[in-house]
Amino acid sequence: MPLLDKDKDSKTNLIIKGDNIKVLKKLLPDFNKKVKCIYIDPPYNNGESYNHYDDDYTHQAWLDEMTEALFSLKPFLTEDGSIWISIDDSEMHYLKIATDKVFGRHNFVTTIIWQQRTTRENRSVFSNNHEYILVYCINQTEFKNSRNLLPATEDILKRYKNPDNDPRGDWQSVSANVQDGHAVPSQYYNIIAPNGKVHSPPNGRCWCYNKERMDNEISNNNIWFGKDGNGVPRIKKFLNGKSRGLTPETLWLGNIAGTNKSAKKHFLQMFPNEKVFDTPKPEELIKLILEIATNENDIVLDCYLGSGTTISTAHKMNRKYIGIEKGDHITDIVLERMNQVVNGEQGGISQIINWNGGGNFTFKKTYKSQLKVIPENIM
Repeated sequence: MPLLDKDKDSKTNLIIKGDNIKVLKKLLPDFNKKVKCIYIDPPYNNGESYNHYDDDYTHQAWLDEMTEALFSLKPFLTEDGSIWISIDDSEMHYLKIATDKVFGRHNFVTTIIWQQRTTRENRSVFSNNHEYILVYCINQTEFKNSRNLLPATEDILKRYKNPDNDPRGDWQSVSANVQDGHAVPSQYYNIIAPNGKVHSPPNGRCWCYNKERMDNEISNNNIWFGKDGNGVPRIKKFLNGKSRGLTPETLWLGNIAGTNKSAKKHFLQMFPNEKVFDTPKPEELIKLILEIATNENDIVLDCYLGSGTTISTAHKMNRKYIGIEKGDHITDIVLERMNQVVNGEQGGISQIINWNGGGNFTFKKTYKSQLKVIPENIM
């Protein structure tokens, strides 16, 4: 069971009821530059009225609220931290400009397209099957160095074999020549294979290594010339270390990242008698974000908590977390969901990561900082 409204000073795994801007100001002295990843799923301002909230602002009121929230969130991030923001077409471009102003255009990382629907919507002019996730960081170099690769899929792993019985294990071959647009003279030469065959780079291409490096790679059995020794030279990439991971792509399909429909199904498994959230995010989507942006024990922050998907996923993945929500559903849905997670709830990503329960969290209706001074970089 969670700790409810106790004075015990739990610094993470916090669920806080209240206005997000006010709570963030109280949290900042304790968490300034300590949060590795922020994910928010704010109101989209699409004019709809949903089961648990209304999403109908004037454009300027919505933009002002989002800008204030972004300014309030920025100081929480570590130097290698990142913020991920879900949005749809209705305000996406305005949100991009606002976030550019807060974080700087140079700290824009990418826009992810998430396939939130896999079925066709025939009632609209176009069947809108996607949403966006804007990704920003504090420092591009630090984020690039710390961000993780995604685990290799079974299809990727099948590409690795060991036809020459190399004692280092399975490998796959990749091209040893590259386009010569930025080549230097030392990349143009003939390669002499162990059987004496001479290989020249194709027209418009050059070798990726200089001759000295290439000769060294050949002597270390890192270049593959085919089973008969007559093949075009290719580089052996072994299945170890970073080669086991995949560079994240910007198109996230529903069969990997989940959909609104799969998230609703999960919600109804936990709360069969509750009104389902209209556009909940699936745990699979948050799992991808956390796999890329965080490691175990890093702190994750969500100040638009909704049904609690961010913190339930973080809990299962052994991340620390802070969730803020002003709606009354935080007590009868979010807290109950987290109780189920602690007790080993098996929906969402649970079976994928072999989740069996455990851990705890703290619910607070107020937060009192342990520090008296609020840093000057809060808006």
